[in-house]
Amino acid sequence: MSTAINLTDPVSAPDSREELTIGLLADHASISPKFFYDALGSILFEAICQLPEYYPTRTEHQIIERHLTDMAHSIAPGGTLIDLGAGNCAKAATLFSHLHPDQYVPIDISLEHLTDAVQRLQQRYPHIEMTAIGMDFSGKWSLPQQVRIQRRLFFYPGSSIGNFQPDAALAFLQQIRAECDRNGGILIGVDLVKDHAILNAAYDDTLGVTAAFNLNTLRNVNQLLDADFDISQWRHVAFFNPDQSRIEMHLEARCNLTVAWGDHRRHFIAGERIHTENSYKYTLPRLLALLDQAGFAQSRCWTDDNNWFAVVYAQAS
Repeated sequence: MSTAINLTDPVSAPDSREELTIGLLADHASISPKFFYDALGSILFEAICQLPEYYPTRTEHQIIERHLTDMAHSIAPGGTLIDLGAGNCAKAATLFSHLHPDQYVPIDISLEHLTDAVQRLQQRYPHIEMTAIGMDFSGKWSLPQQVRIQRRLFFYPGSSIGNFQPDAALAFLQQIRAECDRNGGILIGVDLVKDHAILNAAYDDTLGVTAAFNLNTLRNVNQLLDADFDISQWRHVAFFNPDQSRIEMHLEARCNLTVAWGDHRRHFIAGERIHTENSYKYTLPRLLALLDQAGFAQSRCWTDDNNWFAVVYAQAS
């Protein structure tokens, strides 16, 4: 049995338009990375995950594939598997054979994209109750009553925690902890600090797929705000900032230009940037300290042979 619950509709909600306007009019213009993921953006991200330069997805998959039996020994079977940023649900589906969840709750900002994936998955696993939730969990959130309370395991792969500023990452993990009982926990994937050239290549690939993904944000903003961004006037910029231990992605104006939407106008000079994403990279000690501070303990860690990526299970304390 599968159900779908739409808690927010970010593509039409007035607060999303207000958020975009505030970001674009700020001294240092920005667009939240959640606006990457319209229908085309979701497809482009799936393509990024297939690129040779983009190691995180395949490395995380290899870690889970190699250590899934060991993970299952640490995580009791059954309970509710809550998949944050589920996308096509493929990552969580690899856990089903060992974790045997009673309920699967995929959450994503795009309910339409999510519902199609859940319908296909339900055909393969008819015995698992599935509750798809369309929700923006970048701010305050709580789970609806349809999600079972007992033994919740939050699955947060892909190093998406890296999109949060450090203080916001702590607040987000504390919010997850508040949604767990004492038998709950989190299984989280985290990208680790490594050679800068490897990091830079992962976010600026030779084929330009990541550039298309970043630039597509402007097309999405045009639709949401009825703005007039000319995508040909912008270029993709990505680099590792060692002082902040993060990859930064920006859109850089190729020339002096003006963008208009509603009653607003913003002038950009050549070389001026719109900041679209941060992706913080962690060391294991720093990550474990963050989980401990958020109220999780008894952590277990699994990494690849190169120590490029880690998957960590931590139980609510």
